[in-house]
Amino acid sequence: MPPLFYSFRTMETQEKNTQRSVKNNDTVQVHYTGKLTNGQIFDSSVDKQPLEFQLGQGQIIPGFEKGLIDMTVSEKKTITIPEAEAYGEVRKDLFQEVPKADLPQEIDPQVGMGLVAKNPDGTERQLRVAEVRNESIVIDANHPLAGQDLIFELEVVDIK
Repeated sequence: MPPLFYSFRTMETQEKNTQRSVKNNDTVQVHYTGKLTNGQIFDSSVDKQPLEFQLGQGQIIPGFEKGLIDMTVSEKKTITIPEAEAYGEVRKDLFQEVPKADLPQEIDPQVGMGLVAKNPDGTERQLRVAEVRNESIVIDANHPLAGQDLIFELEVVDIK
């Protein structure tokens, strides 16, 4: 007669693993849906792979990390992140007027159009056309979500 049982563990061990909560420096996997305060969804990991990152490394906006602290695996929560803990306020010093003559000839600038500019150190930066004038454009180097409070629906998938 084959054995009835093949391996054993205590029930307490399983319970502790599922009740572990997120702490600073943990690596977590999270599903999220990001919304503006008007309800418009701007990003989501639902139907994709969960976002994986280590807390406390500055990889994610501060309010997102703070919202995850003390959550447990499979826990769901909705948080509102004020602009100061998201992408900050809109900074006027990140607007710059650029002569249209400095743009490649094939670019017909329109308000809201995204552009990519090369920084002096060779890195690239995403910009947005904020205004089109007769001989120039005004570009905005702020993050597109700067100046906005954000709402995130969070679900912790795993804690490592």
